[in-house]
Amino acid sequence: MSYYKEIDGVKYDKELLEAADTAVAGRGDGRISLEDAEDLLAKVKDGNSYTDIEKNTMAYVRDNYKWTDEADKWFRTEIRKWAADKS
Repeated sequence: MSYYKEIDGVKYDKELLEAADTAVAGRGDGRISLEDAEDLLAKVKDGNSYTDIEKNTMAYVRDNYKWTDEADKWFRTEIRKWAADKS
């Protein structure tokens, strides 16, 4: 089983993409909510490091999925704080 999904020749974290797809499918208004953002952050943190593939994946998700303003602001703040502790 591959941990990656390739889109336009770029490798992304398959689990994060699937979580984003699930977040916007079939419920609510099709945007990533605060609860969804918390789930995504937990998945990023599960390996206790913020890999380049995870960074690229989250950039892709931020650019290609709709987020609530609250979720977007929260995620950006929390990932920045957590990533700063990892460097």
